[in-house]
Amino acid sequence: MKKTMIIGLVTLALLGGLLCGAKMIQIKGSDTMVNLVQILAEQYMEKNPGTPIAVLGGGSGTGITGLINQTCDIADHSREWKPKEIDQAWDKGVSPRPFVVAVDGLSIVVNEKNPVEQLTMAQVGAMYRGEIKNWKAVGGPSQAVSLYGRQSNSGTYVFMQEFVLGNKNYSTDMKEMNGNAQIIEGIIQDEGAVGYVGVGYLYDESHQIRKGIKILKISKEPNGTGYLPTDKAAVDSGAYPISRPLYMATNGKPKGAVAALLQWIVGPEGQAVVEREGFFTVGEGKYKAANDKNFK
Repeated sequence: MKKTMIIGLVTLALLGGLLCGAKMIQIKGSDTMVNLVQILAEQYMEKNPGTPIAVLGGGSGTGITGLINQTCDIADHSREWKPKEIDQAWDKGVSPRPFVVAVDGLSIVVNEKNPVEQLTMAQVGAMYRGEIKNWKAVGGPSQAVSLYGRQSNSGTYVFMQEFVLGNKNYSTDMKEMNGNAQIIEGIIQDEGAVGYVGVGYLYDESHQIRKGIKILKISKEPNGTGYLPTDKAAVDSGAYPISRPLYMATNGKPKGAVAALLQWIVGPEGQAVVEREGFFTVGEGKYKAANDKNFK
């Protein structure tokens, strides 16, 4: 019933905005962010029915390319822009300006039947490079490691490759999935599975950890203390080692309806939605300071 009401309200908001001649805000990019941004857009349109918003996924690379080619107003991305992308943008007269809208504890997840509780960053990297092929090597059962990951246009794919795999290639045995939800479903059905997903995808519709999965603690060093990506204090302090900001980028200083939307998202109401959906808020530190600067 609630979902039906939300869909009805969003439809009315879109129709109202279009009938009034309002330009639709086009948002495109990260699949890690797409569910969160769709919910943010729904909430914003309920309060501002004259501002229609369309949200599409496709991966961080898709969003960045869209902003470079000026086919979207906002690019969602879960990684930083590559130097060649910045060069392409400047060549086309586009000046990327990223805003941090949430923080993600990128989560390493296994099937609930796997007895392993903790891995090091190095072990995760070795698994995804194909150097560790059996769970027995990390204290688990004698069972083949079944790798689940993202496709190469995903910002999460790139972030993991750079930050966890040490810029080395993924194993050719990794199953490349279209999105976080597909990875979760694969892990639930595969007892040897390991995958990486955004922290918001750990939760079901009741905001409980999804049945069938186990979240692993990750430590920086062998025999070190492991932390969970659901631990906000550990993510904020850097004790949980696989965390990252999530961005929404515009072409230059945002103006008009786009600026109003972004200010709402990084403000108290938008950040309350971010927290409710399982991600972490921007807070009052360096990310907020960078956002404030980018609005000026």
